[in-house]
Amino acid sequence: MLLKNFVDGQALSNTSGKTFPVINPATGQVIYQVEVADDSVKQAAIDSARRGFKIWSTKSSMERSRILLKAVELLRQRNDELAKIEVLDTGKPWQEASVVDVVTGADAIEFFAGLAPSIEGDQQDLGGDFYYTRREPVGICAGIGAWNYPLQIACWKSAPALACGNSMIFKASEETPHGAVKLAQIFSEAGVPAGVFNVIHGDGELGEWLTRHHDIAKVSFTGEVDTGRKVMAAAAGTLKQVTMELGGKSPLIIFADADLDEAVSAAMLANFYTQGEICTNGTRVFVHDDIRQEFLQRLITRTKKNIVVGDPLNPNTNFGALISAKHQQLVLGYIETAKQQGATLACGGSALKPQSAENGYFVEPTIFTDCHDDMDIIREEIFGPVMSVLSFTDEAEVIRRANDTHFGLAAGIFTLDIRRAHRVIHQLQAGICWINAYGNSPAQMPVGGYKMSGIGRENGAETLLQYTQIKSVYVGLNKIESPY
Repeated sequence: MLLKNFVDGQALSNTSGKTFPVINPATGQVIYQVEVADDSVKQAAIDSARRGFKIWSTKSSMERSRILLKAVELLRQRNDELAKIEVLDTGKPWQEASVVDVVTGADAIEFFAGLAPSIEGDQQDLGGDFYYTRREPVGICAGIGAWNYPLQIACWKSAPALACGNSMIFKASEETPHGAVKLAQIFSEAGVPAGVFNVIHGDGELGEWLTRHHDIAKVSFTGEVDTGRKVMAAAAGTLKQVTMELGGKSPLIIFADADLDEAVSAAMLANFYTQGEICTNGTRVFVHDDIRQEFLQRLITRTKKNIVVGDPLNPNTNFGALISAKHQQLVLGYIETAKQQGATLACGGSALKPQSAENGYFVEPTIFTDCHDDMDIIREEIFGPVMSVLSFTDEAEVIRRANDTHFGLAAGIFTLDIRRAHRVIHQLQAGICWINAYGNSPAQMPVGGYKMSGIGRENGAETLLQYTQIKSVYVGLNKIESPY
């Protein structure tokens, strides 16, 4: 299969003939080729987005809402088809993709479609004269996606942008580009005008071109911190608005009074779901000394017994392959470094070759104990199935240690003491927090990070403010008083 760029409502061939391969992480085999967005495609995308914006921004909010809701209907009808694409591209289990990736993406579009007619300004009487404000779309937006939740991220970025009347050029990750093209096709089928949502393919240079282009008014980026710095620096040249959801090294704090089975479930979800490739994962698990041994016993038993590794398309598989051979080696390198730095390997730690997917990029679910705060596995984002268990005795101590990081994306705590729950969560320096839960991210809830974990928010009504700009209009009803 040859996947082309999607511009102006249709597939568009490049003139250079350049392509790149996409590999199924579970097999190591090339599954299709993708056409690179060359100069001709890039210019066509800009021209198309300009035209699309003029048409889309003049439609009523109710009309935009109806069209987006049609796209939601199509996404839900094609859930299984789209979920399979995500499994083949990412290596994640069908068990996850079939109930999360498409579902939550459709939820975001549905949520913002519902909010579109509520976008409004204010008015104030000034004693005869008055002023009013309008919330207007910003223009052409660029979305730059990540490879771990490709379709969901494309939905999360396009939903508020389109609901507010903007157009978007979306650069899918070169490792997982298929889902975004399918979304573009669904938007077109639903009635979104040509040029409103375009998908182009390429590497970091293409992303840099988007962030520097003078016609693009806003960039929304999901990815690692170092790339986020480059995006922000490039966007500064034209004073673009920027939203960035970056990396994390999130703490999960388990107090002595926690429901232990629930806490173990959360720790496993926060480290092994999507084989650990989630920005918000709670990879620093702080466990109170009083329950540490019992927690570890239950955790290790369930990890060895309940995790099923293999062909991600098998509905029984609940643990998939890492995105690439390079990333597999990166994760294995962190595991070796942790051993050298004195951490105790309690579970896992090796590459895997399951019989049903022998050539895939698998790493065992891995648990380290006897960790201390200055180890590499505690300080740096691994983005793989590596859990670090740390001990604590004092509330103030664990809050200080949890906050001792330049990241601030997420945090979670488990306790049955409601006063402690809110007291502690209010002191954690993170933008997304959970109490007696982990990982839940409904479309209604804003998500984003503190510190080096990002700028701005995705999802939630808050996001509408980031895809609109305010215009103040002063209306003079009184005669002008002038000394001239």
